[in-house]
Amino acid sequence: MSALPMSAVIGVVGAGAMGAGIAQVAAQAGHSVVLYDNQPGAANAGIDNIRRQLERRVAKGKMTQGDVISVIERLQPAESMDALAQSHLVIEAILEELEIKRQVFAQLEALCSPDTLLASNTSSLSITSIAANLEHPERMAGLHFFNPAPVMKLVEVVSGLATTVEVADTLYATANAWGKIAVHASSTPGFIVNRVARPFYAEGLRLLQEGASDAATLDALLREAGGFRMGPFELMDLIGHDVNYAVTRSVFDAYYGDTRFKPSLVQHALVEAGRLGRKSGQGFFDYREEQQGGAIKPQPNIARPAQVELPPLVVQGDPGVIAPLLERAQETGLDVVRRVSLHQDGTPRLHLGDLVMALSDGRCATERAVNEGLEALVLFDLCLDYRSARAIALSASHATSPEACQLATAFFQRLGMDVVWLTDTPGLVVLRTVAMLANEAADAVLQGVCSAQDVDLAMQAGVNYPRGPLAWADLLGLAFVNRTLTHLQQSYGEERYRSSFLLRRNALSEESFHE
Repeated sequence: MSALPMSAVIGVVGAGAMGAGIAQVAAQAGHSVVLYDNQPGAANAGIDNIRRQLERRVAKGKMTQGDVISVIERLQPAESMDALAQSHLVIEAILEELEIKRQVFAQLEALCSPDTLLASNTSSLSITSIAANLEHPERMAGLHFFNPAPVMKLVEVVSGLATTVEVADTLYATANAWGKIAVHASSTPGFIVNRVARPFYAEGLRLLQEGASDAATLDALLREAGGFRMGPFELMDLIGHDVNYAVTRSVFDAYYGDTRFKPSLVQHALVEAGRLGRKSGQGFFDYREEQQGGAIKPQPNIARPAQVELPPLVVQGDPGVIAPLLERAQETGLDVVRRVSLHQDGTPRLHLGDLVMALSDGRCATERAVNEGLEALVLFDLCLDYRSARAIALSASHATSPEACQLATAFFQRLGMDVVWLTDTPGLVVLRTVAMLANEAADAVLQGVCSAQDVDLAMQAGVNYPRGPLAWADLLGLAFVNRTLTHLQQSYGEERYRSSFLLRRNALSEESFHE
């Protein structure tokens, strides 16, 4: 199916930040755009704001003044919805109220040609429900842009129960023609991104509530070890806790109280206190003096340098995903001795004298040490790239001595990594977050929300994840990810950490998500 031609007129309802942004995207792609808002003067104000945004690009040398004039000439403010009658596609971007959206689309259906495509930019409401009272719900779909629309690449093309394949394919092709990265999704709560992203916030909030570490330290680990652009706490402060909490509540309620989406009492308390993040001046961090340069963001809790002489590092078993860590150790001049023999579960172990170190597998260090008959055990966290990671989280079993912990600290510091000690926490930080993201992505694929390719694409283009969650799971090995989730579920005794059937099945059949 081909995209709408450049001659197609695009109508946009709502001239706020999202509506104006979508209008700008369509106009920059070459379409004539009619922008309508029921607030007097709002459409003109929206176009004036677009002009200012483009003028900034001119000042930076990213656009010519002639291009700005051409874009603005293609934008027409409308005083009434009647002006949208000749549109070939109308995109609604108003407040998230189901009944109001239904009224708008009923008006549009009466005004526009039977061939006009109708789309909603809703991020949380059911497309099926919005279109339910239309005479021709088959021509309506979701076209979910991310804020700010001119900058963010992802567009979720969301099919309701009645949406035809032809309509979805046309919108998909059109979004791609506008320079966006489009993905297909079915109309289920949260679509792709707002559903799959929930564990990124939820696991961080749980770790904070359990006292594993503080917000600044957990953020640093997900950035410097996990490769995420922002940690969950600074990101929630940026989004606004009222918004983020409302989305979590919406998804939780829509899935009938599934514990995987359970909201956090920690975040609820911030909302109750009015500490909504950057926009209110306080959230997890304090921004009240930031503009005056007086605010000091809390620093991560990094271990002090350990002055310990390191014995040779003995590697037991195939290192697998941690091989770059060993290469990094060798490059520092550390003596690395390799042994072929494997532990009974096939996982590699690192030995520094009597100290055993291993990659976390979802169990806490004390449980694992008892189960495996070890005296001193230090677990280390997953990293996106062990060769370049700048930080790493560690935890120790109850019987591990302070001297052994110093030895582990010295080892990772020698590799140039900041060391963070957590309480003895199952799955540590990056591993449990990645495992839960992959699990949610797998369930989205299992339930027909999207394809494996689209969920990975959506999470990278929509929220800047360093790697698609299913591609990450494939790289780690699905059996390992499944085992990690099983251990987390056993540790907490909660359904929250249950493995997706698709993940378990693919792990057993050794079939990757992207074959």
